[in-house]
Amino acid sequence: MGVLERISRIIRSNIGELLDRAEDPEKILQQLVTDMQQDLREAKLQVASAIREMKKLEKQYQENLNMADIWEKRAISAVKEQNDYLAKESLKRKKSCEQLAGEYKKQLDDQTKSVQFLKTGLGELEAKLEDAKRRKDLLISRQKRAQAQRKITETMNGMSKSSAFSALEKIESKVRDAEVHAEALQEIETESLDSKFAELEGNDINDELARLKEKVKDQDK
Repeated sequence: MGVLERISRIIRSNIGELLDRAEDPEKILQQLVTDMQQDLREAKLQVASAIREMKKLEKQYQENLNMADIWEKRAISAVKEQNDYLAKESLKRKKSCEQLAGEYKKQLDDQTKSVQFLKTGLGELEAKLEDAKRRKDLLISRQKRAQAQRKITETMNGMSKSSAFSALEKIESKVRDAEVHAEALQEIETESLDSKFAELEGNDINDELARLKEKVKDQDK
């Protein structure tokens, strides 16, 4: 595949879509950047070669124009010297140089358009490459975050279905039952203590009542 064709292909491509479809975006992105860098190097060489050819055609075009001007001046000199033969030969040479200059001018125009096309493609390729570099870390970060989230979700789903998770729930249930049982025993113990204190208080009253009766009996005597 030629450099121009690859440049055209890369310019038309959507980097985001390529990465979204890729199983390993980091690998695809790195390969894409590497390919674009290689294409950019080759494109620069081709542009440089095209510019050299353009300058060569421009020089040959200008040289033939200059020679046509020189032969015209020679023809004028021959006319002044009334040398028709020399004047005609000079005019023939002038015409030949003009024709050759015209051919070079046509090639020069075509080459100039080609150079402009290559420069435009080179600029777009450089922009694509810079865009890929800027987005590389961001896209890789997004991919890693998505992978981590998927891993967490899969782990949570696995835990909810695992025997270990089920056993944990059973143990938690037993612990709750033990806590309730302990609270019930504590409540019973508290009630028992209250009864004992009430009984003691009752005995004290009975004794006090007995002493009071004895006192009253003594006073009546």
